[in-house]
Amino acid sequence: MNNLLRSTVRCLRANSLAYLPKQADGHVSFVSARLMCAADQHKDLGDIVKKDKVVVFMKGTPAQPMCGFSNAVVQILRMHGVDDYAAYNVLDDQDLRQGVKSFSNWPTIPQVYFNGEFVGGCDILLQMHQSGDLVEELQKLGIRSALMDAEKQSK
Repeated sequence: MNNLLRSTVRCLRANSLAYLPKQADGHVSFVSARLMCAADQHKDLGDIVKKDKVVVFMKGTPAQPMCGFSNAVVQILRMHGVDDYAAYNVLDDQDLRQGVKSFSNWPTIPQVYFNGEFVGGCDILLQMHQSGDLVEELQKLGIRSALMDAEKQSK
């Protein structure tokens, strides 16, 4: 019931709530609203991941990650000097947690997006960091990796 209430509130905030007119017994049905929100969820997630250059769906927050994988993603981004990114705590919203998994067709959290494109989870970001590909991908976003500056200073 709590998830239903949260979904309804989220729909109200997004102005996407639709309901059936009052029935003869005076009750108002919100069944269609929940279905409408579920159908719009992919569109909403598409908008969310495009809104910022870097978007992370994680357990916890960047200041307080709640799992080792989310912490690793935060640390990798921090190492590259990426501090300005959107982070969404999936532990606050089970609908978001399941929705993002469905949206990306990726079963685990955290999930990282660059310019609206799904990059992957912790393992992919770590591989990109180790291979140097992350520096190149950040450059495509107009973000200069702090590791490039550190490398120049050490020479």
